[in-house]
Amino acid sequence: MTDEPRRWALDEFLALFDLEEIGEDAYLGRNPARGPWTRVFGGQVIAQAIRAAQLSVPSDRSVHSAHAYFLRPGKTGEPIYFHVDRPRDGRSFTTRYVAAMQGSEVIFDMIASFHLSEAGAEYQVPRAQDVPLPDDAPEPEMPPEMRGRMRSMMPFDMRELGAQPESVGAYRSTRRVWFRTNGPLPDDHAIHACVLAFASDMGTVAAARAPVAGEDMWQTFTRFMSASLDHAIWFHRHVRADEWVLMDLRAISNHGARGLAMGTMHTLDGELGVSIAQEALIRPLLTEVPRD
Repeated sequence: MTDEPRRWALDEFLALFDLEEIGEDAYLGRNPARGPWTRVFGGQVIAQAIRAAQLSVPSDRSVHSAHAYFLRPGKTGEPIYFHVDRPRDGRSFTTRYVAAMQGSEVIFDMIASFHLSEAGAEYQVPRAQDVPLPDDAPEPEMPPEMRGRMRSMMPFDMRELGAQPESVGAYRSTRRVWFRTNGPLPDDHAIHACVLAFASDMGTVAAARAPVAGEDMWQTFTRFMSASLDHAIWFHRHVRADEWVLMDLRAISNHGARGLAMGTMHTLDGELGVSIAQEALIRPLLTEVPRD
């Protein structure tokens, strides 16, 4: 039986967002060596970049969107430096550009926008009604080594719900999961936004890959080489990441070795907090060509 790697404690996880200021608009982020992958988890870099941008913005402005590109795979255990530029400080909106670097190379860049709270009209896409509540959601079957990889660096309670195929060959959803941190978080909207950004990259590539993965989505690592290419996240309303959140993802397209997934995050009460879009490289690995 495969032993699962030790899961991060919640205080270790929150320490990722305790960036060290090393100069004007320059920050050093923690980057632990342990983890299930040989490269840095993309959600970690997104969340830390948002945190770096937050630290340069007045506290009365909340991040409402971030658009990012993964330029190079980050190395685990090596420091990540975040450099912030200030393209705009407006009366209602503030814009920040963040570059994440290891050594002399930029591994990731992002532009994020912050908005001063104001009143407006209300509408939101409702949460799917055919979703079991967290207490009624069983864990799906998956290989022990996959369970270990997914859980080892993420201090979350999670309830996987799988995909929802339709008879016409399409999918209403290619990954649904309830999640929350496995302990309380500070009463700080900025930290909750960082945690939600971290979670927004958990299984998003798998959701994009699901329509071409076959019946067993957990065995696709031997058939495809996958990596995040870009990521967009919109924060619509303040929701807590230490209370149950449903991430509902849907594959939009697979073509040219690229796959696109889009999705939402809703609370138990049905409040829409976050929308997500991510494109990923989904490159088939070479296999033996059948012979006549």
